[in-house]
Amino acid sequence: MAQQALPETTLRAQLLESFNTPYTLKSVPLPSLTQPHAVLVRVLAASYCHTDHVLASGQMPPFPPSFPHIGCHEFSGEIVSFHPDAPPSEWNVGDKVGVPGRSFHPCGKCFECSAEPTPEQPDIDGGGYSVYCSKAGNHGISAPGGFREYAVVDSRQIAPLPEKISAVEGATLMCAGLTIYGALKKVGLKKGQRVGIMGAGGGLGHLGLQFAAAMGLRVTGFDIQPGPLELARSIASGRENVTIIDSTTVKAEDVVGQLGAEDGKQDKGEMGVDAVIILPESQKAFDYGMALLKTHGKCVVVSFPEKGFHVSARDIVFRDISVVGSLVGSNKILREMLLFAAEHDVKASIKTFPLSKLNELVEEYLEAKGGKLAIDMTLADT
Repeated sequence: MAQQALPETTLRAQLLESFNTPYTLKSVPLPSLTQPHAVLVRVLAASYCHTDHVLASGQMPPFPPSFPHIGCHEFSGEIVSFHPDAPPSEWNVGDKVGVPGRSFHPCGKCFECSAEPTPEQPDIDGGGYSVYCSKAGNHGISAPGGFREYAVVDSRQIAPLPEKISAVEGATLMCAGLTIYGALKKVGLKKGQRVGIMGAGGGLGHLGLQFAAAMGLRVTGFDIQPGPLELARSIASGRENVTIIDSTTVKAEDVVGQLGAEDGKQDKGEMGVDAVIILPESQKAFDYGMALLKTHGKCVVVSFPEKGFHVSARDIVFRDISVVGSLVGSNKILREMLLFAAEHDVKASIKTFPLSKLNELVEEYLEAKGGKLAIDMTLADT
């Protein structure tokens, strides 16, 4: 655990100083390591997520807890130094790691942190660490995030980046990749079964198409905007088990009929998809996705609109549809996802910006072209 020479006492960071205002690039003090599991990393890349927009526009109370705030909960970095009382670990100075938002310094004592893996729940991390710890912080949300040159992370939270995955690629996988991979795990489908992805051309969706296809699922992706549809169709090209549909022009019942005909089914309850993942914050997308499901199907909700979703009791009672939520994944799932992405060449479509151009990145995000936008710390401030 030899330490690198520490950087200067200050660093550059993009600060959100109030809701609905541009970020401000300023010098801030180098963060200190206050807990044994704390690790200082030099940020290599920081990806922009929809949650960053939701928080910055004041739609995610009570976060941030105070201003000024440093956003970004999906980034990558290089380990620089450890706390003097750091316990033995797998990490060394110079290691390239991915950093998700959850969970920063969990309490280690609650029922979530105390849980250990079981045959029924093998993906629990155990050892006093849980991404569901209610007392933990979250990078970029309740704690400072990755839109800065150096950041403090939790040694139990991070994961090694495979050699095939670059720092920028890794950053985009820390929330978008982990979240959609975790949702696909939660649907519990076997090879050959059908999954629908609402919002297939967005940051999570276009990664989900690739993950699901590599898992051997038959994937039907849906979107409504030209840019995301074009991106989703480019991913579907050459993949026989991926179909993309513009849900503004094709009704859900027509999709169900088409899939039923392909599967040779006569009973309406057997037609459609086995599971659907809802990514947009749209009641229309939710309703469309629910209408795609076979009887006994599963709806996995990833988005969290401020006013929630209206759920039809008839779907739940008469069709036995189950609705579950999915929030990122454990550190075990994070590592599994990274290895899977490296093996199957799952990559985001990414446009990069230097740290000084974060506000330009946000402007492009609002154009909803699809894919991912990220800060690459190696880019010059031009």
